[in-house]
Amino acid sequence: MCITLMGVNFFLIIKNFKLENTNTIAAAAFGGIITADFCSGFFHWAADTWGSVDLPVLGKNFLRPFRQHHIDPTSITRHDFIETNGDNFMVTIPFLGRIVWDFISLSEEEIQKKFTWNCYVFLLAIFIAMTNQIHKWSHTYFGLPGWVVLLQDCHIILPRKHHRIHHVAPHETYFCITTGWLNWPLEKIHFWPILEYLVETVTGCKPRADDMKWAQKGSIS
Repeated sequence: MCITLMGVNFFLIIKNFKLENTNTIAAAAFGGIITADFCSGFFHWAADTWGSVDLPVLGKNFLRPFRQHHIDPTSITRHDFIETNGDNFMVTIPFLGRIVWDFISLSEEEIQKKFTWNCYVFLLAIFIAMTNQIHKWSHTYFGLPGWVVLLQDCHIILPRKHHRIHHVAPHETYFCITTGWLNWPLEKIHFWPILEYLVETVTGCKPRADDMKWAQKGSIS
């Protein structure tokens, strides 16, 4: 369903595209990609840094895979397409569906008024949907299609060498895993350490306490 909506939206965007709006639409599309990268970093940071696998529901289903990934980073490469991408694809369906609804239900004037915003949401949804696949490619060192390697080399999607920085213990930096564009500037302004300090001050929780326990388990085993 998600892939179908992507295709339908792409067709409708091309159909309604006006050349005079190129710069605005390009800026909106770029903003969508940047937002997706930040979202990937924020959720990755939250899952890596806080909580415990012992938490009901959330621990087993959301946090545990992140803990295991630091012990066995290449395990993601053994996941099939559905296991890798199903959750992210599902999240974007309502947003992609809404864009289609706008195109088929609004007047031409209303479509053009919302066109820039819908381009932003479309690219945001595309890159959110593809985040786990891009992350999987960043851990795949053999058999990648040439076009994927080219996108990595051009840093259009997360490069393999770039993502290795995150996998150096204690896994406290370079959390953005869609394009990785925001990792360097967020590192320079100490965004994550400041956020962790604020959370620890308010809650008393120590960042990555549970993740360190899992790292010790992995070293022992």
